[in-house]
Amino acid sequence: MLNLEGRVAVVFGVANKRSIAWAIVQKLHEAGAKLAIGYQNERLKAEAEGLIADLPGAEAFQCDVSNDAEIAQVFEGLKERHGKLHVLVHSVAFAPAEELKNDFLQTSREGFRVAHDVSVYSLIALSRAAAPLMTDGGSIMTLTYYGAEKVVPHYNVMGVAKAALEATVRYLASDLGKLNIRVNAISAGPIKTLAARGIGGLGDMLKSHADRAPLHRNVEQAEVGGTALFLASDLSSGVTGETVYVDCGYNIMGF
Repeated sequence: MLNLEGRVAVVFGVANKRSIAWAIVQKLHEAGAKLAIGYQNERLKAEAEGLIADLPGAEAFQCDVSNDAEIAQVFEGLKERHGKLHVLVHSVAFAPAEELKNDFLQTSREGFRVAHDVSVYSLIALSRAAAPLMTDGGSIMTLTYYGAEKVVPHYNVMGVAKAALEATVRYLASDLGKLNIRVNAISAGPIKTLAARGIGGLGDMLKSHADRAPLHRNVEQAEVGGTALFLASDLSSGVTGETVYVDCGYNIMGF
């Protein structure tokens, strides 16, 4: 078992027990990391606090990642309580629902802006706030999806946002490498999460994935959590700027 005792990790994007971020939180907790968990707004406060009730020492805080003032407040609080930060997990993505229903051609200017602000720019903003606390080096990771590379029906503007996110990972890795901070993305296969249910044809996507993937099944949240634990640990000390696939091999198949 990997040991992250003495490490501080902050995780953004925990929505409920089925979210990928929650699976990552569980793995980091099992490894001994001190955890701070961000939830988006007051509506999700009770859910977040309920989730961490079984995680001794974990704390929950509100942070709208599209609000620079809230980001600054959160990281100032982390600095006061912990002094240092070692791991940042960005599991945040959003596009207005109507942008995932119509043809991509009909993407609105505002829908495009919102998708990129929340899903992509937030990684830059959070990394900029986290870097000064990573005085011992650190690991930053985000969650992406194969729709960044290939057209996935109904994924639309989120596919374009994920492509921008993966490019952002590479540029951040280049900037932060001199501080011994690694930046990577995990490309998870489709999973039945609250966010995924907003994408039309999810059932067909899951079936197709299981049929074509070399392992002939869909990936599970805990498997993504395990990869995140690897990226958070010293075992991945030479890995940065990468997109790591956790999709049962689906991405390697031509047809």
